[in-house]
Amino acid sequence: MVILKLFYELLPLLALGYLIGRYKPELSSQIAKPLINYGVPVSLMGLLLKSGLDWLLFQALVMALLVIGILIAAIRTLPKIRGHIGSRSLLLGSLFGNSGYFGIPVSLALLPSESLNFSIGYDLGATLLVWSLGPMLLSTSSQEQKKKANWKIFINALTSSPASKGLVGAMFVQLTPWNTQITSFLSIPSGIVIVLALMVVGIRLGAFEQADKPVKRDFRLLLQPSLLIKLIILPSLMLILSKALNLSDLMCNALVLQAATPTAISVLLLAEAYGQEQKIATSLVTYSTVMSLITIPFWFLFLQYII
Repeated sequence: MVILKLFYELLPLLALGYLIGRYKPELSSQIAKPLINYGVPVSLMGLLLKSGLDWLLFQALVMALLVIGILIAAIRTLPKIRGHIGSRSLLLGSLFGNSGYFGIPVSLALLPSESLNFSIGYDLGATLLVWSLGPMLLSTSSQEQKKKANWKIFINALTSSPASKGLVGAMFVQLTPWNTQITSFLSIPSGIVIVLALMVVGIRLGAFEQADKPVKRDFRLLLQPSLLIKLIILPSLMLILSKALNLSDLMCNALVLQAATPTAISVLLLAEAYGQEQKIATSLVTYSTVMSLITIPFWFLFLQYII
């Protein structure tokens, strides 16, 4: 029944967004900008206030850094793995998922609201890495000015991240005497924003397919190692480490589902910004998002079976 809830809540919104993206792709940027700047932070602030803030959020952040860091080291040092992930966009796409706009709605659909802290902690950790590692990987020797601006890009991305804004806003509200009233007021906009965020993902998928014809078989073979790492190996490693460190079942479930999210749209934005491998990034985002509609329910059912 919980899996049916996931499809009932996510699929219609993704499908509607996809149809809009086929005919009105420009709506993605028109909706996404105010959504990212104002809507999602307000939504996450309301959800965080409802579920409660605690130090475990930062434990989840550290887990994201640890697991992604281990995989980066493995890919860069083991020749067989590095040979399959030769592209810089493929490396980024293998490691960084759409944990904010896709993963958090998934967690809300499948897990208790108390898991939100862990999901946001993971998103903050992944955001920290992708916007610091990404520019360094994708910049070239002829892009010295962009290299000098890497730290500015990183700091700006982290401070403008919806997760960061939502966390800071929730911490501020908790210090006010109107905590309860504000939390109650934010419940309605929180739900509306989640709906719009999923539609934006669908619109971008529709726009991607409209802009790029289906890739050839050889190109799909190029993507397969990254898809395997992103959708299977990364959540597997998160599960193993979570169990080894004796994390709670709820935190383990939330972190594994976040690790299993499809490739982040941030990877595409970075590829476009640096003029590097945009087609690879676009295809990886598209294929991983479609495949995750199968792999995420699998991971949820598997977690229920072993826990």
